[in-house]
Amino acid sequence: MQSKKLTQIIFFLLSGLSGYLFSLTGISIGWMVGSLFAAGILSVWRPSWLIKDVNAAIIPKQWMFFGQWILGVELGQKINTNVLNIFMENWLFVCIILLVSVLFSLLSGMILWRFSQTDMLTSLIGTAPGGISYLPVFAEEVGANIATVSIIQIVRVLLVIGTMPFLVFYWTSNHYIGAMNEQTAIVSFALPEASLIIWTVIIVLVAAGGSFLARFLKLPTPWLLGSMVIIALLQTVSFGPAGGEIWWPSSILILSQIMIGTSIGSRLNKQLFVGLKRILLVSSLSSIVLIIVMVLCATLVSKLTEISWITAILAFAPGGIAEMAVTAVTLNADSTFVVAVQVLRIAVVIMLLPPLFQLVERKLSKSKQTIV
Repeated sequence: MQSKKLTQIIFFLLSGLSGYLFSLTGISIGWMVGSLFAAGILSVWRPSWLIKDVNAAIIPKQWMFFGQWILGVELGQKINTNVLNIFMENWLFVCIILLVSVLFSLLSGMILWRFSQTDMLTSLIGTAPGGISYLPVFAEEVGANIATVSIIQIVRVLLVIGTMPFLVFYWTSNHYIGAMNEQTAIVSFALPEASLIIWTVIIVLVAAGGSFLARFLKLPTPWLLGSMVIIALLQTVSFGPAGGEIWWPSSILILSQIMIGTSIGSRLNKQLFVGLKRILLVSSLSSIVLIIVMVLCATLVSKLTEISWITAILAFAPGGIAEMAVTAVTLNADSTFVVAVQVLRIAVVIMLLPPLFQLVERKLSKSKQTIV
């Protein structure tokens, strides 16, 4: 009998092959989009020649965590004081747009509750821009439908990942081609000097420690943020061989994309879609409207500030931190600014929405008790 580990490896390789084929089209984050696409199809289809057990093809979360950790190290090397300066110069625009995104998400939740059979609390939590990693956990704490919240968040991420790369690619094709040529030129597997390898090993261990610390502090996407912040600090200090540089081939980012995409796609299954036809339809439409609103807001911010259009689009897109960060790195956008804005959105959601949701939950409980 085919072992679970072997099934996961074959599943991963097939998803990676799809990622490679998607990358040939010139789409940004093609490796992640293709991997997610193939993993999703295989998970829903569940071919007997590959998947014998229901959970056999579900990629362990540790694989996605490792992909996020790689991305964090990549981003940490790009952080400099310019990011903070840009953020401070445009903090008012950033805060306004983030609040707009939260308000539109709440409106989407009310529409979903009105036109579907899901309850109000589940609708509000499901449409909130908090990401797959946080909101399902919070939904469990307050008694909302975890499966519904998860699938709504997954649909939103899929829509963002499936639209933003195409949008950016077709509207800024010349810039993108230049970015791809630059990336292709630096892909190399040549080994560096021994001293640089030793320094890289030290940095990798420190980055792992930063991720574990972030997890202990219960920060969102700790594997990405922890490694990114600690590497950024070391890059700022700039000590060690080559002024703080490490041996980090750009091809490693491809592995990160495949891991993140495959892990998300492997969690799709037919059961998630049972009885969710209307919920999926309404939530998809509301997510599309939210994406359009954020694109318009990002365009306005780009016109009024010195922030590039690509950076603004990815920073305000209602997707996950890791997904938008991968896209930003691939397109040579200001990836650290993108991550900073996405993290700030999560912070706003964590600080403002849970008290609101808990208030709604208490009022709903009182209403049920009054009816009884």
